[in-house]
Amino acid sequence: MNAAVMLVFSIAVLGVGYFVYGGWLSRQWGIDGNRTTPAHTMEDGLDYVPAKAPVLMGHHFSSIAGAGPINGPIQAAIFGWLPVLLWVLIGGIFMGGVHDFGALFSSMRNDGKSIGEVISDTMGEKAKKVFIIFAYLTLLLVVAAFASIVASTFGVTNMRGVPVSDATRETNMATAMISFLFIALAVCFGLLVYKVKVSIGFASVIGVVGIVAITALGLHWHPVALSYDAWMYIIGLYIAVASVTPVWILLQPRDYLSSFLLYFMIAVALVAIIGASLTGHGNLDIPAFLGSFTAPESNGLFTMGTLFPALFVTIACGAISGFHSLVASGTTAKQIDNEKSAQPIAYGSMLVECVVAVISLCAVGYCWDDIMAAGKNLASVGLAAPTAVFATGISRMLGTFTNPDAQHIAYNMLVLAVSVFCLTSLDTATRLARYMFQELCLTRGQTVEDLTGIKKFLANPYVSTVITAVLGIALGLTGYTKIWPLFGAANQLLAAVGLLAVCAWLGHVGRNNKMFYIPMVFMLVVTIISLCQTIASKAGAIGAAETNAAFWLAVQVGIAALLIALAVYLAIDGIKTIMKQNREKEIAK
Repeated sequence: MNAAVMLVFSIAVLGVGYFVYGGWLSRQWGIDGNRTTPAHTMEDGLDYVPAKAPVLMGHHFSSIAGAGPINGPIQAAIFGWLPVLLWVLIGGIFMGGVHDFGALFSSMRNDGKSIGEVISDTMGEKAKKVFIIFAYLTLLLVVAAFASIVASTFGVTNMRGVPVSDATRETNMATAMISFLFIALAVCFGLLVYKVKVSIGFASVIGVVGIVAITALGLHWHPVALSYDAWMYIIGLYIAVASVTPVWILLQPRDYLSSFLLYFMIAVALVAIIGASLTGHGNLDIPAFLGSFTAPESNGLFTMGTLFPALFVTIACGAISGFHSLVASGTTAKQIDNEKSAQPIAYGSMLVECVVAVISLCAVGYCWDDIMAAGKNLASVGLAAPTAVFATGISRMLGTFTNPDAQHIAYNMLVLAVSVFCLTSLDTATRLARYMFQELCLTRGQTVEDLTGIKKFLANPYVSTVITAVLGIALGLTGYTKIWPLFGAANQLLAAVGLLAVCAWLGHVGRNNKMFYIPMVFMLVVTIISLCQTIASKAGAIGAAETNAAFWLAVQVGIAALLIALAVYLAIDGIKTIMKQNREKEIAK
């Protein structure tokens, strides 16, 4: 398959999907640009802050992306390019986009409150509590998985404590230095825009120049060399602080600036893929279909299991992801300036993620022969992690018609972009988990100020944040390769529950909700089967594992079982609610 043909075809299909299906959804739900959003009616300078559409687009996309649209397609490539491409395109347009757009819309119409509060309006307070517990567990897995990925791209040792190669060491040290300089740059940008009142256009020029400057500095000066474990602890401290700071000083500006890295990454990928194709080097070695192939256990790169259900839980971001509904209803709905921006920010960002997923597929396809030849020894060819595969594939394509220096710079910048997205998702996930933890302590109509005793202590933003960071980092220290399969299934099960919640709410307010029926049933079935398989495999491995490993396997089994129980409860309650709504509509006729 030619990479350029695959990419251009995908962009065309996604473009049609955005304007035709996305536009239809806007009309069906009654998006109203004249309606005042919660960012204005509830502005508080901390969480509710109106943001310009480009700034909020940057925050939303950076938060939902992380490493998801890169890791998933690369790990699922073992099934062939055709199943991956079909799931990304069909899932993104008819499932992921609907899920994200619906979550943002329902939250906007509920004072920027979370999906949990939306559930409370339609399914009751008990269902809300169950959902919050479910979402909180999933967010812990997000923190664990993404923290581990970031530490892997920063550390001079891998998650097993083994020193990385010299080339990887230099790249990781440079990436870490640039990433933290980027955070400092974001704080300066936020102060310029919100305190000095510099125009967003002029500030953007300064920001882009700043990105170039810190990149050049970090590539040539990176004296900090820390292990994987050390970076995990530092990341834990960072997310604890970042998730309780006002959104205008770090979250909004950092995410807006990181969107320029996204544009750079997509632009480099487009140039690389099309350029390689025009020079006769654009064909991908990956087969179209490899059947229900099970990857060798020692490979470490590809997903395990058969095409169904593994494909649909391995590729989450890039097709449909439950985490997106928490971002849309947790931070984005509190900052959106105009309802008309909901379609480009929510539905549009999902489809841009699909483009990144297709680019990732092209990248792994270009490295396919090396991956297959390396077998168990992927580290020897620098392809042991999805981030490395992504950066290597795209930079190699670029190298077919440029010089080695351009290829080297592109590789480092691509690794940097992924790590920045992961950091963004990390502190957004921690902030969302703080919201969830606080909501768990509240009853309908209460605020944190109304609480007393132990509930008041636990609902304190600093306490709830520290609890989340400690639990997430502790789980992440076991390594993302052990967390990712559980994270994928939990995340997709959260997507099914999110679809169910928005579907019930739309029925409650008299809007068309039938576009949710097939996606929510499909995701429920797929993810429950996957989690049952996970429980069986991990439970079977406990007896043969060492004490520490056995403990964390047991923790993962417990989390998986609890997620299934909570999701089944919500599914039964939600389906009953939707059926009751339909009966009432029939009677009304």
